[in-house]
Amino acid sequence: MSLSEQLPDRIPSVTDSDAAMVVGLLAVIYAVYLVAGSVIGVDPVSNLMSLTRWIGLFALGALALNLHWGYTGLFNIGIIGFMGVGVHVAAIVSKQPVTEGSGTIAGSTGGLGLPLLVGMLAGAVAAALFGLVVALPALRLRADYLAIVTVAVSEIFRLTVRNRRLSSFEVGGRVIGLGGGDGLQLDWGNEAELLFDTLFLGGVYDGLVAAFDGVAANPQTAVDRTIYAVILLVFVLLFYGLLQRMGNSPFGRVLKAIREDEEATNSLGKDTGRFKIIVFMVGCGLMGLLGVLWFMNAGGRGTINHTQFRPTLTFFIWVALIVGGAGSNTGSIMGGAVFAAVLFRGPRFLQSVIDELTETDLGQVARGGLGEAMAPIAGSFDVMPLLLYTAAKIQDLQLLLMGLVIIYLMQNRPQGLLGHRKEQAAAISLERPDRQSSGGRVAATDGGEENE
Repeated sequence: MSLSEQLPDRIPSVTDSDAAMVVGLLAVIYAVYLVAGSVIGVDPVSNLMSLTRWIGLFALGALALNLHWGYTGLFNIGIIGFMGVGVHVAAIVSKQPVTEGSGTIAGSTGGLGLPLLVGMLAGAVAAALFGLVVALPALRLRADYLAIVTVAVSEIFRLTVRNRRLSSFEVGGRVIGLGGGDGLQLDWGNEAELLFDTLFLGGVYDGLVAAFDGVAANPQTAVDRTIYAVILLVFVLLFYGLLQRMGNSPFGRVLKAIREDEEATNSLGKDTGRFKIIVFMVGCGLMGLLGVLWFMNAGGRGTINHTQFRPTLTFFIWVALIVGGAGSNTGSIMGGAVFAAVLFRGPRFLQSVIDELTETDLGQVARGGLGEAMAPIAGSFDVMPLLLYTAAKIQDLQLLLMGLVIIYLMQNRPQGLLGHRKEQAAAISLERPDRQSSGGRVAATDGGEENE
């Protein structure tokens, strides 16, 4: 039996809970980044909070996708389109109003001026309704054809956003729109400070900034990033709780039955079409909320434009789910953490560490070309220039590295880290009672007792 086949059997022997596995994985990742960060001299608070941001975002994306693919078997590769719907609607709802003739910032239009929390809710609802529009015709298709429809809808949305006719228009004396090719500026301001003011905790925010003075180079930025990371982790817990509750409910068991055999599920009297529409809408709503969180900059202003809504991000979220294991919510979180730390942020961080340790200008090495890096191998078998050249080009090789990881997983561990674990369908424990405490007698199936 290979190591990859023994891994799932060994994991439960190390820990008895999913929470311990996640905490243990995060502890290892944070320890590595702290040590590596000390080598290159980066601010530890900003370093860890930036890492936490990406872990939280990819974990949210993997959880939302797991509801479609892992639970129901819906092949959705238009994730970025639903994220775009969410963030654009949230921007229109919550951006500050701009009246005609008052002038606007370049690349920016106004909005309705409602609170950001209302905009986030509106973005999630709009993405869910957009999912309904897509689901009605598309869910009659299966597998590859459904994937083609979702990616096509995502591209249609991207091209619609860049349409100049929809860049700005007047509604009720206010100028709103999608920004067109110039993009849409998110003038939400300092979200962390805004959140504390909304909760009447403005003094607490000022106290946190003062507490970080001397700990971080820029105390306010460190506080903003910390609060933003905490908010993301709270949403990860909310997503996880929702999916766990859905998965363990009768509704979730029908979804898993559809994933395994839709025709058999339909023959048992379940309206599989209705179930698929509902779960597709819920998943799209979560993706819309993810879109708002994704493009929300901690403590600053962000800008979104059509170039940010290409299918690359969809591919990243799929890789995170594949690494963690489809069908497992805990695996989705762990997959998001591994992807963010190793495959997404790892190459750039590793490049900085190598640059510092070798005291080599990797930029100059990269400009030298592959031929110059390979020349010493033919003469003195010196492979160091080639290794340095590879390190200098590691960001360009990032997608290649992801592809190699997927190929390896498909051949050796197609279920990912925690995919396809045995799940208990009963709502009560099925463990045998302790024979010693029951006097050597066990409960009979009729409710009485019988001898061993």
